[in-house]
Amino acid sequence: MTTASTLTPISKPFIAEPSDLILVTGAGGFIGAAVVEALLDLGFTNLRCFVRATASASKLRRRLSQHSRGVNVEIMQGNLLSPADCARASAGVSVVYHLAAGRGEKSYPDAFLNSVVTTRNLLEALVSTGFLRRFVNVSSFSVYSNRGSRDTTLDESCPMESHPELRGEAYTFAKVNQDKLVLEYANTYGVPYVLVRPGHVYGPGNLPMSGRVGIDTFGRFLHFGGPNPIPLTYLNNCADAIVLAGLHPLADNEVFNVVDDDIPTSRQFLRQYKHSVRPFKSIYVPHAIAYLFCWCWELFSDWSDRELPPVFNRRRWHAFWKKTRYSNLRLKTRLGWTQRVSTAEGLRRYFDACRAENLNA
Repeated sequence: MTTASTLTPISKPFIAEPSDLILVTGAGGFIGAAVVEALLDLGFTNLRCFVRATASASKLRRRLSQHSRGVNVEIMQGNLLSPADCARASAGVSVVYHLAAGRGEKSYPDAFLNSVVTTRNLLEALVSTGFLRRFVNVSSFSVYSNRGSRDTTLDESCPMESHPELRGEAYTFAKVNQDKLVLEYANTYGVPYVLVRPGHVYGPGNLPMSGRVGIDTFGRFLHFGGPNPIPLTYLNNCADAIVLAGLHPLADNEVFNVVDDDIPTSRQFLRQYKHSVRPFKSIYVPHAIAYLFCWCWELFSDWSDRELPPVFNRRRWHAFWKKTRYSNLRLKTRLGWTQRVSTAEGLRRYFDACRAENLNA
């Protein structure tokens, strides 16, 4: 079921006018392009879309061609590691949606450069403009440690990972430090910010199965998730939440988790995937055995002086495979967000896209 967007009427007293200049970094990415389209659908007519690669710029132009009438969409190509490019991107903007990040980097230095250093450069440029009304940093559920009680509800009050360098994930390390940096600029320079933390954003265009379901590292799919819910959010639902967080007057200096309603358990998701996309054999690994596996891997990594990288460890188990519930209550009550695409419809679209890719492989 698809309902009208949370954002369809411009009846809310948003902090920006439709003609105000809005910057979207990472605008050519999976989520970034959807955020741009959501802003255009909402009636905002003056957008600056920052992309890094020429291919991303060309793809975004084709995607936005249907919105060309009556709007000013500037596609700016550059690199946020360049202070000069950050100054160009920041000139005159009122609201910033910062989605550019180092997602594919495996090394910690590369991830830090492309998520943290780039964010610092952008914030430095924005502080001096005097126009900024809100900086929306799009973060991730990966920043949470989730190491509390045995049965946890993960919401915005949960602590971030205190030692992200020990998770064995460069992306988590970078996102935790990026969030800390935004808070530092808010405290030091008064930057009005919002931290938006989506769960697993899925849909056509992002087809790999979430690692929260399991892994296929060892030649056979190991199903670690079992009865755990997967914190899914369909692309359009997530984009609506991000846009709303940037415009709503009650969102300043807040954190919002983004997760859909009626999310399936890992077991339900895997069963539907096998039925709708392709059958394959998997081995269910109970929680206690998964924890023991991560602990042993961690011990062997330490014993080998990290010659074996600690990619499986107890911190990752807590974040990915521990029994956890997820809440979107703050997003609904503070901002009035509702889910545009039902979970059933989102999964249908996702499985259809996976099946088509599998047939063409």
